[in-house]
Amino acid sequence: MKKTNTVKRRILVVDDEPLVCEAMAMMLSFDGHQVQTAQTGAEALALLERQTFDLVITDYAMPEMRGDELVRHISARWPHLPVLMVTAHAEVLAAERVPLPGVSMVLSKPFMLDTLRQAIEQVCPMPASPSQA
Repeated sequence: MKKTNTVKRRILVVDDEPLVCEAMAMMLSFDGHQVQTAQTGAEALALLERQTFDLVITDYAMPEMRGDELVRHISARWPHLPVLMVTAHAEVLAAERVPLPGVSMVLSKPFMLDTLRQAIEQVCPMPASPSQA
């Protein structure tokens, strides 16, 4: 795994599979990102109330609160927070034209680390440098 010179971000990963959360957190931490994980939509919303994040990466198919439902809550409370949805159902969602308002991009599982890096760079623009603020 080759480390890249990416902008360091605070990322919230939401997936009901603990191993998926752990793997994504490890990959993202390797690039220097600060990563928190949540296994439910409710847990994610509680973390968002207490901490600031630059990006949310969420699964679509989760029990209790699906990813699209989580995104609706996020969009209502934090409308400028980018959300990357990762799902094994990307083709089905596209074929059925499932609306995903508030989702910046959908990434199909499984994916390579470089694909995840590129997606993050696309949906989460670089923060302004102190001289631009």
